[in-house]
Amino acid sequence: MMTSLKHGARNNGNVAIAKAKIKTLDDYAAIVPLAIPNLDEVRKFAAKLHAKGKAWQGEVFGWQAEYNPQQPKPPLDSKMTFTPADFCIGESGIWFFSLMWERGRDAKPVEFLDDRRIVNRRRVQV
Repeated sequence: MMTSLKHGARNNGNVAIAKAKIKTLDDYAAIVPLAIPNLDEVRKFAAKLHAKGKAWQGEVFGWQAEYNPQQPKPPLDSKMTFTPADFCIGESGIWFFSLMWERGRDAKPVEFLDDRRIVNRRRVQV
């Protein structure tokens, strides 16, 4: 199972060093640095979890993430005939990426990226 790197360890994946604008309790907007993973690497990780079809929750690429497999029972108050598998990583309101297999287990997942708080980024090799 993949986990976050230990301090000082090296990774062959690319990350973007970005800055995010985050409002604090006193309405001050702090600009903080973040490491944003390469989405292709995130997709590969999610695809491996999806192929196994088992629920997973943990930390990967420095962010909290989880995978939930497809369920035969439909979501409450939904016209769907099943509950689709989903994967998400990040923190809503800062940086968040998700995949949902809405069209079925073997179909391409629908993606959602929330990076509206990211004010700039640069790609680096770590």
